Amino acid sequence: MTSDEIARYHRHILLPEVGGAGQQKLKAARVLVIGAGGLGAPVLQYLAAAGVGTLGIADDDRVSLSNLQRQVIHDTGTIGEMKTQSAADAIARLNPHVRVIRFEERFSADTATRHLPGFDLVIDGSDNFDTRYAAADATEAALLPLVTGAVGRFDGSVTTLKPYESDADGNLNPRYRDLFPAPPPESLIPSCAEAGIIGALTGVIGTLMAMEAIKLITGIGEPLIGRLLLYDGLSSRFETVRYRCKRARVAAE
Repeated sequence: MTSDEIARYHRHILLPEVGGAGQQKLKAARVLVIGAGGLGAPVLQYLAAAGVGTLGIADDDRVSLSNLQRQVIHDTGTIGEMKTQSAADAIARLNPHVRVIRFEERFSADTATRHLPGFDLVIDGSDNFDTRYAAADATEAALLPLVTGAVGRFDGSVTTLKPYESDADGNLNPRYRDLFPAPPPESLIPSCAEAGIIGALTGVIGTLMAMEAIKLITGIGEPLIGRLLLYDGLSSRFETVRYRCKRARVAAE
């Protein structure tokens, strides 16, 4: 690392759990972020600030005025721009040591073969179940860890997936489909454009997703594998729900 990088990341390097070795891991990491919206914005900001060396951004949307209440990586001057470009410019201002790779298309099962190669971690900040299932299936097949989050009007959730590995007892880690076997009917889950959303909520959940990514990259702490972290913004309450791999249970039976 350069002297500028050492000064920039000094607070990380002071942490015994991270240190210079952990910061080097962050610099070498290549993370793909699906969506540069409400969740992707804080994820990208905090991973860029943390010194993740390469950030990929997959998004096919443009910045609109209604985005700015929660998608804080964008601003009034970027309205009408592709979100990937707006986010890349913001990251360059925040940390010039970070390389950004832009994919100006929606992540899907068809585009996964173009998006995933060259990355070692994926974060799904999308706002629809089609993309979430596509990301979960594609990362499992590619043997890549996935951090995935979701938000409602005042609540959100985060979990981490590594279904291609086993836990300490030899049981396979759960898949996304062990947590959500099938997507709910479209009429059951309204979009934020229909139901509304409190802007700061995406900051809470997105920051938790960034923290999960930093833990996975540096090897510190206990990632949310097999655990769904739930946050209720109105009651200021966190809860954790454990879930297991159905494949492991069938084998045990």
